[in-house]
Amino acid sequence: MSLAEAARWGRVEGDGHVFLTVDGEEHPVGQYPGVSDDEALGYFARKYDDVVAQIVLLEQRVSSKAPTTDMQKTVTHLREQLAERNMVGDLRSAEARLDTLSQQITALEKAEKAEHDAVRAAELAAREAIVAEAEEIAGHDPAQIQWKTSSARMNELFESWKTAQKSGVRLGRSNEDALWKRFRAARTVFDRHRRAYFSQLDSNNSAAKAAKEKLIAEAEALSTSTDWGFAAGEYRRLMDQWKASPRASRKDDDALWARFRAAQDVFFTHRQAANDEIDQEYGANLMVKEALLAEANELLPIKDLAAAKKALQSIRDRWEEAGKVPRADMGRVEAGLRKVEDAVRHAEDENWKRSNPETKARTNSALTQLESAIAGLRDDLAKAEKAGDERKIKAAKEALEAREAWLEQLEKSASELS
Repeated sequence: MSLAEAARWGRVEGDGHVFLTVDGEEHPVGQYPGVSDDEALGYFARKYDDVVAQIVLLEQRVSSKAPTTDMQKTVTHLREQLAERNMVGDLRSAEARLDTLSQQITALEKAEKAEHDAVRAAELAAREAIVAEAEEIAGHDPAQIQWKTSSARMNELFESWKTAQKSGVRLGRSNEDALWKRFRAARTVFDRHRRAYFSQLDSNNSAAKAAKEKLIAEAEALSTSTDWGFAAGEYRRLMDQWKASPRASRKDDDALWARFRAAQDVFFTHRQAANDEIDQEYGANLMVKEALLAEANELLPIKDLAAAKKALQSIRDRWEEAGKVPRADMGRVEAGLRKVEDAVRHAEDENWKRSNPETKARTNSALTQLESAIAGLRDDLAKAEKAGDERKIKAAKEALEAREAWLEQLEKSASELS
């Protein structure tokens, strides 16, 4: 503030006594002896400038919406300085600016509080969400829960909680304590269920391992057996029991299965080797039966039943003498011989049907009855035609046609039996 401006609000008298004019009244502000009047006035004017500088700084802070912490204290402190009347300047103007600042600061404080309340509400909701999710996870059926995923999620929630505690907005002791108790309780329940689940899992795994170890011991004991049929049946029984047994952990179950399978492989490898050796021995028998099968197929089709039966019996006798053939060829050659045997048996059945006296007698009786019925129907037709009764003529013709068709079939059958 210039000396001219300062002179508007103050004056110097005598040996450096300075006076301030406020609302038309003078107030002594102090003495600065031994200097000129301008220096004395300037000294007290600079005190006013210092207060105004602080007011300007505060106005800038309010304008930039800086945190209001201690702002009202600053306003109060500056008012107290102005009230001491120990400076020269436009005090009323400075006080008015402080009044405006006080109102602006109050408005800022309300805005800050509203913002803080909103942030606090959001933080409370976020913390509530953490707790609610932890409680929801802890409330799952232990038999259905995905422990790996849920454990990882529970750890993430705990880390989120710690971060919120460290850097989040304070929620108040009562709120934070209540939420922490719920969160801690959910984690405790979850951990208890997890320990119980894996303890039971370990127990089940031990029982499953023990059961499968027993099956492995039986499989290994059978692996050197040469009682091929009995041992193969026992391996089927053991396999059924293995499938019905509860699974151990994946790692243990895979290792146990490898041992069980290895014991089976030893047995079946030995059996295959034995079968291969037997098949080599039976190779010559196969050649004999292949020749007999070709001989049997020459009997088809059956023309002379008696000769075919005699030839087939000779083939059968030599077939039995030939002995066993390799397992892979057994079904094929046996089926080939059965084809010829079935053809001979069918020929026998047809021959018996044709020569059966009872069948012939039944056929001849049916022929006699049908011929008699046809004769009667012809008489009925003649009578109907004579009477001109169209309805009876039609009925007689239809019945006669049906009986004549049956007669034709019976005569054909009778000829086959003769």
